[in-house]
Amino acid sequence: QVYLVESGGGLVQAAGSLRLTCAASGFTFTDYAIGWFRQAPGKEREFVAAINRAGDSTTSADSVKERFAISRDNAKALVYLQMNSLKPEDTGVYYCAARARRIVEESPMDNPYWGKGTLVTVSS
Repeated sequence: QVYLVESGGGLVQAAGSLRLTCAASGFTFTDYAIGWFRQAPGKEREFVAAINRAGDSTTSADSVKERFAISRDNAKALVYLQMNSLKPEDTGVYYCAARARRIVEESPMDNPYWGKGTLVTVSS
């Protein structure tokens, strides 16, 4: 059973920072790529960032490049999303997802395993 639990969300002012954590259990962590997605109210879920199994290759959406950074600690089965220079449009529920080999960025629901999400609210 794959378990993913997100934490670290909250209310922050624009230009502030947050670090989200995704804790994984129940599977061989190094067999899975991990991605972060987000969903704003009334909008579809969208890709934010992903990291490969070894942790040496990352991708991110254009909207968060140079502001957000994804990393993973394979010894602890944790994935982080460091979010800097936050904007009100970054508000939403942030989810981590797992998929063997590669995260499907363009079709979120093709990633089979999800956490329940953590809410990030950025005030202006």
